[in-house]
Amino acid sequence: MTYVRKFVRPDLFITFTCNPEYVEWQKRDLPHCHILLWLQTKIQPDEIDKIISAEISNKDRDPILNEIVCKNMIHGPCGKLNIRSPCMNNGKCSKKYPHKLVKDTQTGDDGYPTYRRRSSDDGGYTAILKVRGQTEIVVDNRW
Repeated sequence: MTYVRKFVRPDLFITFTCNPEYVEWQKRDLPHCHILLWLQTKIQPDEIDKIISAEISNKDRDPILNEIVCKNMIHGPCGKLNIRSPCMNNGKCSKKYPHKLVKDTQTGDDGYPTYRRRSSDDGGYTAILKVRGQTEIVVDNRW
């Protein structure tokens, strides 16, 4: 990446799928964008959760956010929950789901974070999804 070579490694590299107004399109016709941010004060791992979440939101506290997350931000599900998911390749998810559940966000030696994905026992939430519009399954923050 040209920016990284010129300005050094950014503090945050954010990529997400969202608004169809963005110009770049992925193979599956999903719009997405990449954002590089350099922060004046370096972010600490315990501060990441204030701006980035990889968890299912609290349905009682924010039902609109919960609906958006459940409709658009949960991968698959795949694996044993849905062996016919398009991401499955030789019995494994090509996108490396499900992720492991972790109580706190961690930053590896390479600088990449493993985002907090709490279990129900640690304060995480679950959601009920329908696979192919029929079978209801319960998913947690691994997806």
